Amino acid sequence: MSYCQKVLALVKKTSPHEPEFLQAVTEVLTSLEPVAAENPQYEKMGLLERFVEPERQIMFRVPWLADNGEVRVNRGYRIQFSSAIGPYKGGLRFHPSVYLGIIKFLGFEQILKNSLTGLPIGGGKGGSDFDPKGKSDNEVMKFCQSFMTELFRHVGGDLDVPAGDIGVGGREIGFLYGQYKRIKNVSEGVLTGKGLTYGGSLVRTEATGYGLVYFLEEMLASKGHEIKGKKVTISGSGNVAIYAAHKITQLGGTVVAMSDSNGFVYNPDGLNIEMVQIGKEIGRKRIKECFLSSTGTKFNEDCTNIWSIKCDIALPSATENELNQKDAEMLFGNGCIAVAEGANMPCTPEAIEVFLKNKVLYGPAKAANAGGVATSAIEMQQNSMRTFWTFDEVDTRLKDIMVNIYRKSAEAAKRYGFEGNLVVGANIAGFLKVADAMMAQGIV
Repeated sequence: MSYCQKVLALVKKTSPHEPEFLQAVTEVLTSLEPVAAENPQYEKMGLLERFVEPERQIMFRVPWLADNGEVRVNRGYRIQFSSAIGPYKGGLRFHPSVYLGIIKFLGFEQILKNSLTGLPIGGGKGGSDFDPKGKSDNEVMKFCQSFMTELFRHVGGDLDVPAGDIGVGGREIGFLYGQYKRIKNVSEGVLTGKGLTYGGSLVRTEATGYGLVYFLEEMLASKGHEIKGKKVTISGSGNVAIYAAHKITQLGGTVVAMSDSNGFVYNPDGLNIEMVQIGKEIGRKRIKECFLSSTGTKFNEDCTNIWSIKCDIALPSATENELNQKDAEMLFGNGCIAVAEGANMPCTPEAIEVFLKNKVLYGPAKAANAGGVATSAIEMQQNSMRTFWTFDEVDTRLKDIMVNIYRKSAEAAKRYGFEGNLVVGANIAGFLKVADAMMAQGIV
């Protein structure tokens, strides 16, 4: 049994009820087989055993007072997975599906994603099973203040810098930051995704969506393709999906379908992205409500059917494991030439196998959606320097980072005999930097 397989067996034994975490670890360790074989010192130093085990796992209760006077209790998490190359960095997710396994999976992926950016940030993730949907601003504020009242002792500008994720936008970041500042009596860049009036960065809102398209653009260019003239399907209609759609449109592509959990809208001549943005961000509407008066736009109640729409490019940007083998086969059969992940692990292993087997260009999440954390790190730099960069300055840095991520992933895949396989390439390229740092720092 190889070293990677031994460590994988250990993880399956210690984390049997965490399928998302096991899925992520299986993919990464399988990719790292040639690297581990080339570096026998890793096994002697127990490097992979340390790599797959979080440095710290924090769980806490979050009591808060609802508007009707009832006391509610949720569970909070922060997984500080790896600080080998810098302070822990990763988002906070507020969603009913959150449990320890989801946070571990996200934190583990974050290690390699952050490494790929080339910036000195480690991997972490956090969140709660609290659902902001249907809650008043006052209730969200009370929850966030209670959450930070515990979390504050575990985070800091040079220790752990959370950001937003599903369910955590500008409103939530503002409440969290205000409570941290109140408790600690310091003004520091402890959170990213902040408002522009108190230390935020331009492009942060657009970053993951823009970065996804910059990665896609470079991936397509490697095979002589471009976005102009292509029809694009995007699952989801949150920040990532909306700004990816904007950038696709700017580059001459046509977004024909978008979704939310209640269904998807489709127009073969292209959706009105402005209507999506206004409806979702300002009106907080379901996606079907954004298009009832739009000529030629149809609504389908089953959001999973979005992958049956004929398109040239697919950008799964909603949630994990949303695109399965059947979906992948439909996309390929309908002529899809490229898939890039805007969400975290949205394609199942079977779907990925279909794409790779049929030579569909495939950009894995840890590479393709790293734009958000890259711009978060740029926000941290601005906070440390007490400065503020223009939109164009940040956007240029973001594009350079995403292009370099593609190139590093492609080069690593080729170097280890997996040319064209960006799954293996991204895992290896991200891991090598972390491994070198861990070896240099001894057994910690």
